[in-house]
Amino acid sequence: MKLAILSRNSKLYSTRRLVEAARERRHSVRVLDPLRCYMRISVEGFDMRYKGRAIAGYNAVIPRIGASITRYGNAVLHQFELMGSCTPNPSVAIMRARDKLRCHQLLAAQGIGLPVTVFGDNPDDTGDLLAMLGPPPHVIKLNEGTQGSGVMLTEKPSASRSVIETLRGLYATFLVQEFIEEAKGADLRCFVVGDRVVAAMRRQAPQGDFRSNLHRGGIGKAVRASAAEQAVAVRAAQVLGLGVAGVDLIRSNRGPLVLEVNSSPGLEGIEQATGVDIAGLIIDHVASGAPALPARRAKSLMRPALMKK
Repeated sequence: MKLAILSRNSKLYSTRRLVEAARERRHSVRVLDPLRCYMRISVEGFDMRYKGRAIAGYNAVIPRIGASITRYGNAVLHQFELMGSCTPNPSVAIMRARDKLRCHQLLAAQGIGLPVTVFGDNPDDTGDLLAMLGPPPHVIKLNEGTQGSGVMLTEKPSASRSVIETLRGLYATFLVQEFIEEAKGADLRCFVVGDRVVAAMRRQAPQGDFRSNLHRGGIGKAVRASAAEQAVAVRAAQVLGLGVAGVDLIRSNRGPLVLEVNSSPGLEGIEQATGVDIAGLIIDHVASGAPALPARRAKSLMRPALMKK
């Protein structure tokens, strides 16, 4: 298999592990910085160049696209798709996951549990918006925040209104959610590859914080997710169309609730906590779905009509 990994930094743990796993399985692998890929789009087909040279013929592409380059990185991934490469996480699925509002709408429509969420735009509606949610504490999240950034906890109605007014003044898009007190600052990261949870860890927030992200000082410990938790995690990934995902669940009195679905989950914390070769499982999953030979460049279905003289 000829494999490309879209990543801005080949030295990052997750990228490096994927390269190692691919080479151990004797696949050809190359790390490509998506910001150095540039494209030609025409009715004749789709072409891409990288640092002055044409790139084509990749059986599969694994996207490791950071939130800061979502738009351009996703365009590059889509170009690869149009050129015949397969990917575990299609560009459209990544966009669904990155937009928290759309993600929550899609999951709720399929009956997947999540914290009650409200969203509004007009300042005149703030009071009624918070009334729809219920009494504080409230969790306020930026729509495209990652790794716990842009997540705030407010414990009084006045504090919620103040934060909302500030965010609106910055023209930020955000959600407001109920706070699940019984979780006690812990969540469950389920790593989904294909149609199963291959590893899970419980993340506990540090003292004085409610965010359990490892990048925020949270502590990860290997656990076995229950059958119900595994089913919710796999279904959430499938609803969004993701073949590889980190699904964050919270244990509540009404069952597992989905906090977030990450389309580019880090490998370091969960591999170290669980000892599972997740990178290898990802490569095996991608190889099982890749075409046997590099696909031909996709051609447009539209062709200009030939003019008769």
